Amino acid sequence: MGRNVLLSSLQNASFSIVFQIVCRCITFAINAFIVRNVGREVLGITNVRLLLLESTLLFLSKEAIQRSALSSRHNKQCTWAQLINQLWITVPVCLTLAIPCLYIWLHWLSAVDSVYAEQYRFGCFAIAFSCIIEMTAESPIFVGQVFCFVKLKVILDTGHIFIRSFIFITIVLLNKDITIYAFGIAQITSACTIIVGNYAFYYFYIPRLLQYRAELKKVDDKRVLREKYGQRYENMEDFPFVSIRQMLPGVLPNSGSMFNSDLQTLVLSFAKQGILKQVLTEGEKYVMSVSPVLTFSEQATYDVVNNMGSLAARFIFRPIEDSSYFYFTQSISRDTPLAEQRQSAVQEASDVLAYVTKTVTSIGLLAFVFAQSYAGPVLLLYGGADFVEGGLPELLLRWHSLAIVLLALNGITEGYMFATNTSRQIDTYNYYMAFFSVTFLLLSYQLTNWFGPVGFILANCCNMSFRIGYSVFYVGKQFRHVAPNPLLRSLPGPLYLSVLGVCGVLCKLSEAYFAGHSILWHLLVGLLCTAASVAAWSFENRQLLRTGMARYRARKQSLAPSTDER
Repeated sequence: MGRNVLLSSLQNASFSIVFQIVCRCITFAINAFIVRNVGREVLGITNVRLLLLESTLLFLSKEAIQRSALSSRHNKQCTWAQLINQLWITVPVCLTLAIPCLYIWLHWLSAVDSVYAEQYRFGCFAIAFSCIIEMTAESPIFVGQVFCFVKLKVILDTGHIFIRSFIFITIVLLNKDITIYAFGIAQITSACTIIVGNYAFYYFYIPRLLQYRAELKKVDDKRVLREKYGQRYENMEDFPFVSIRQMLPGVLPNSGSMFNSDLQTLVLSFAKQGILKQVLTEGEKYVMSVSPVLTFSEQATYDVVNNMGSLAARFIFRPIEDSSYFYFTQSISRDTPLAEQRQSAVQEASDVLAYVTKTVTSIGLLAFVFAQSYAGPVLLLYGGADFVEGGLPELLLRWHSLAIVLLALNGITEGYMFATNTSRQIDTYNYYMAFFSVTFLLLSYQLTNWFGPVGFILANCCNMSFRIGYSVFYVGKQFRHVAPNPLLRSLPGPLYLSVLGVCGVLCKLSEAYFAGHSILWHLLVGLLCTAASVAAWSFENRQLLRTGMARYRARKQSLAPSTDER
């Protein structure tokens, strides 16, 4: 395709990190406004109960199909027509899942206050409707991901977040009593924005690409076309669509059957795994919703702290995990042993896995150390004195920082495992996932009864430890006969760990001396210690940084036009 998968993955991760920062800043501002002006109970209904419905429908409807479609790009027998048809299955799947989910959310889960009952009912239906219509955009979204339209994804994601936030804030400012109504309306508008934006891009892009191809046959000098069209249409010879209608099911010409049997098998494997993964990912929210262990106000407190504690995961870990998964699916074949694959690609994948794991683990340790001294001041600035009263939010955030370290390691190792598993291996892992899910739910319920909201975090740490152990065993077994285990090179170095330990002690001393007098000085000490820790890591990994920059420049130069063409 004339595209570089590693470069595109790096660009996607970089843009996604920036997008996540913007998105989370907006969300945090909105949540802070609700906590201070509307109340924590409303925040608990929207951010725990309604967003749980959204994540359940979206994840179960598209995760298995999307992942299997990405992996099937290595399968030459799977045509684009079959992929498009498969992606459109997400719409009826989401519709089918919405019916029982709505019944459960409206009748089985713990009831909300009568004051919010009508708004809550509307919010449930609005979430379900927005998820169903959002599935109609899966086809163009997938095409953009395969052909590395990174900027398109960033622009559309950023646009729909701003539109959703603008509509929500506008309605709430007009009437704070209809916050849940505003939440539902904003969700529907956001879904419509995703659909219109994706299809509109290809509506204009495809005719332009066809015009470029027609002129390319008549002109020998590409420099003329580059000046007229730029470089966005080069190396797109295998773009399969000549009309936006071909992104609809059954329109693209297909010589074989409507669906690919191998793809269907992979979808079923991922689907079984997806249900278990969803339980593991959102298990604490399911326990909160089914069992009245916490009030909506306590749920909101836990959710705010959980989101704040997950900043690194949302800003950095998740984009890197998604981009790494995409890179590994495009570089390593599932059904072929590593010894029989191209060794240069295997070695590059090994290096990427080692370096990325080392980086995210270092970030997780940084968050853990500094959270012990700065959990209280950050929460005070965010939610005010009433929010931190009693000390529960501060205690939750400090414990949550431990989960961040495990989350960093689990995301990359499990992502590599999912990207390279065969269908049979996925089915085998599903049995382990079932055990992890049941254990996690039991631990969540029991530990919450013993330790309160902290029990959710402890149960999550146990769950991730189990999953990390399995992933590490898988990676070691796969590389056993090819190369040294890349995870052996993924631990942070002694210099970084030493500096981080010293900075942690200094920050605790600063907390004892400055926290009661001047938060500003306390934050300044933390900023200087963070800079020292980052400098130590950069010095210790200077060769890695030089290699990364050299490869990036080489990739950019390889994509740039030659001197003769200019």
